[in-house]
Formats: sequence, C-alpha cells, structure tokens
Amino acid sequence: MKTRFLILMALVFIISCTSDNDDEYQNLPINYQVPSNFPPLAYNMVNNPLTEKGFELGKKIFYDGRLASDGVVACGFCHMQEDAFTHHGHTFSHGVGDGIGTRNAPPIQNMAYQTQFFWDGAANHIELLSMSPISNELEMNGNIINIIKMMKNDSDYKKLYSQAFPGKEINSEYMLKALGQFMTMLTSSNSRFDKYRRNESGGTLTSEEIAGYQVFNQKCASCHATDIFTDNSFRNNGLPIDAKINDLGRFRVTEQEDDKYKFKVPSLRNIEKTSPYMHDGRFYTLEGVIDHYINGVTNTQNLDPGLNNSGTLGITITSNEKSQLVAFLKTLTDNEFLTNPKFAEF
Repeated sequence: MKTRFLILMALVFIISCTSDNDDEYQNLPINYQVPSNFPPLAYNMVNNPLTEKGFELGKKIFYDGRLASDGVVACGFCHMQEDAFTHHGHTFSHGVGDGIGTRNAPPIQNMAYQTQFFWDGAANHIELLSMSPISNELEMNGNIINIIKMMKNDSDYKKLYSQAFPGKEINSEYMLKALGQFMTMLTSSNSRFDKYRRNESGGTLTSEEIAGYQVFNQKCASCHATDIFTDNSFRNNGLPIDAKINDLGRFRVTEQEDDKYKFKVPSLRNIEKTSPYMHDGRFYTLEGVIDHYINGVTNTQNLDPGLNNSGTLGITITSNEKSQLVAFLKTLTDNEFLTNPKFAEF
C-alpha cells in the first residue's frame, strides 16, 4: 500500500512539473527546408529561429484587426491567402476609414529569399517591413504603444508570447520577430512548374507551356531571375507616368536622381492570382501586361536599357509567343500554398 502511494505521488509530481513547464516543451523548432530549385535564403534566421509557437503568434498578429485604429483592418485584410496574399481586384490598397493608398498591395510569398521589400524598397529586412503598413495612416493607422498595451492585457497573447519567447517581455521587437517567422513560412514552392523543375510527380508541362518557358528565358528572365522570379532590383519598365499621382518610385527612399520611376521587380509566382498588375494596378490581365512590353513602353527618365534597343522600345513578342508565355505563367500557380490551412485565418 505504501509503495503504491509513493508511486502515485511520484506521478503527481511528474505531471505537475510537466504542467508548470508546458510552455517550454510545446515550443518545438521548425526544420525549414529550402526547396532544391530555389536560391539560398537571403534571411539569416540565426537571431530569430523558427518555432511552432513563434509562427502561431505571428499568425495571430497577422490576422488581428485590433492592430489598426478601427479594430478591423488587419494585415490579412489587404493580403488574402487565396490570392497569394494580395488585395485581389483592388487597384490600390484600402485601409482604415475607407482610405485608399497610391500603390497596389504586393503579394506576401517567399519573402525570406528577398532583400528589399515594397515597391520602392523602403524596408530591407523581413522583421522591419510590418511597421510601415501598421503605422501608415492610410493603411492600418496603428499606434504601437496602444498595440503593445492591448497585447499585454490579452490572456491569449500573454500565453503565446511566453511560449514563443520565454523570459522575454511583450514588446515591438518580439511582435516583429513573430511576424517575421510567419512570413518566412509563407513559402510558395509547389506549383506545377516547381514539380517540373524537380522532376516530381505532377510536374508535366504541355508543349505550349514548355515553349512559353523558352520564350520566358529568352525575353523575361534577365529581370525575373531564378525560380523566385525576381532579381530583387529596381527598374523603370516604361510605364506612361500618371501625372495625377506622379509616383517617383525608388527615388522616394534614396533621393537619387537615377532612381526616379524605378520600382521593385515583382516575383511572378502565382501571377495568375495576383491581378491587377504593376505598382499602380493599371493592368488587369496577363495579356495586358505583355501588350505593354510589346507596344506600350514609353521612353521615360531612367528607362531600363533592356527596353530600348537603339531607339526601338519594348520587347519583340509574336502573338503565338504571347499565348505560349501566358500558358507558362499559369504553371506558376501553387494551389497548395493558396489553400494550406496552416496559413489560413483562425
């Protein structure tokens, strides 16, 4: 009887200890694998290693409208999963009080492989980029002091922060680290094109799509480089200037004359789902984008040299090549990424 009592007490002690340290044992590391057809990571995770609870905290923050002044406009409001985390159908991003910005909301995907963010490169670190939309008066118009106060008074946030960052306080640094973990995990790498590149099941391309890939490599890949489909550069692609907005692009960040009207080369992944296109959302179809490069390029200041061949502007693309190119671009749609419940709102 005494022995059974001692065993029972020992079990109670073990369960009690496990319960007291539950936060520590639940925060499992995430073994992030770089897809074999991808370039190396640009983001150094050493100072912010991925964990299950860090990701979970970042996801909660991403979808929480209380970060905005109206309590509604969360990050996920303008970045919807089914549209590759863009604001599909909206020329310009929308924010609090029906505010409308001056640029199209870019997709959030494969951010850990990029070195500059936003159309003008205003952020150069994945852990810093969220502060801009949160504080922007036309987007979320959030107040960081009020946000942190809200989190400190929320039992769910208090638990998640203690699990994700044991021994650390709830502050903007760890809020941004958690958002960085969530965005790092938003990796799109399982399109039909990816499976074709990795010689995996389901990676069969039609003859038209393969021909389109060849056209792409000949006429587009110098800017939309690697299987991330961007070289992370800023270029002027000859869009006629909208005199009403007169968006100066990269110049707004650097104030260098050579950067006027240059914008970030966007990734083409999930491009079928991310219309409208360009920094100002002026094109609603892939065909419209290609038509611009065929006959719509204007010789504006700092036009990319690749679009001016001894006075001949644009890129020569036949109607047949155009169809092939569109067919190829649609192979970049990653339905697993667009429907993965792990990334969906709670």
